[in-house]
Amino acid sequence: MKQTQPERQELGRVTEGGYVVEEPRPMPRVSRYFPVAEALMAAAHADRPASERESDAVRRVLCELLEVDQLPDRLEERLRSFDPKGVDVKVLADQLLNAPVAGRHTLMELTAQVCQADGEMDLSEDRYILALALALGLQPAEYGHIVYDSPFRGVWRLVKRLEDLVLGTIFLTLLAPLMIAVALAVKLTSRGPVLFRQRRHGEDGVEFNVLKFRSMSVMENGAAVVQAQRNDPRITPVGAFLRRTSLDELPQFLNVLAGNMSIVGPRPHAVAHNELYRTKILEYMRRHKVKPGITGWAQVNGLRGETDTLEKMVARVEHDLQYIRRWSFWLDVKIVFLTVFGRKVRQNAY
Repeated sequence: MKQTQPERQELGRVTEGGYVVEEPRPMPRVSRYFPVAEALMAAAHADRPASERESDAVRRVLCELLEVDQLPDRLEERLRSFDPKGVDVKVLADQLLNAPVAGRHTLMELTAQVCQADGEMDLSEDRYILALALALGLQPAEYGHIVYDSPFRGVWRLVKRLEDLVLGTIFLTLLAPLMIAVALAVKLTSRGPVLFRQRRHGEDGVEFNVLKFRSMSVMENGAAVVQAQRNDPRITPVGAFLRRTSLDELPQFLNVLAGNMSIVGPRPHAVAHNELYRTKILEYMRRHKVKPGITGWAQVNGLRGETDTLEKMVARVEHDLQYIRRWSFWLDVKIVFLTVFGRKVRQNAY
């Protein structure tokens, strides 16, 4: 039975001979997608060997770009043979710009998708995304919603360091008699050393030993660290007063002068707690883009003490990231003022 003209048109284009044919969409040149594949695989390998979820995310993104259900063999082979040691971000960016298959902003979004596929955004992944964004010629306003960069670059890093040295020296000089008195009280009322040292992550995740006046009968510094709780039996009588008044933190001015910490910044958490929360809060490790502080934006807003729920830690991290985003010298002045005279900073201090 002969088809009618409308029926023929539904099947596809009508040729000059009147026959109906279907024209498949031409397959794009697979080689054009090699730079994108390498950029995504480099993101997947940024923090450690790519996880299965990150590798699956790379394949899913490439399939969406190609508009196919399964990757071509040549592209699949490219992924399997990928060597993260051979990646040069500048060369890779030049290749992406010379043979564009996606816009620069789209590339950044896709790269972030891959990094987030395993449920966390590590500092090394953050650094890779930032390096790629800069190599692609993007401005901070264009990639700021994806990657966090430290505000302390160039002259501002010098300003921040001078602030720490000047204020740290002044506070340490003024507080020296009080610190001597506290040291004697700790030594005379309980067994153990005056100072407690605990491993913490500093800027860029580098470990250092934070100093505190000992306020507990235990010296936890291992893979498992139990947070202080209200009416905690491990806290000594003198330690309870020190923690309530934050006097146990005074030795950290020595950390400031040594360059491990700043007077103002995100409070450093125990390494064991970092390992726990980095897998639960996507942007948790981004708080380590700057030096940790003796006091911070979260603390003057009442977010200190025990984080017995995930929501409390999320709120603290959100405030830490707000500080990094909004930093200015005057914000530091405001935080120092609120630390001394504010009410919220005394909340949950035990």
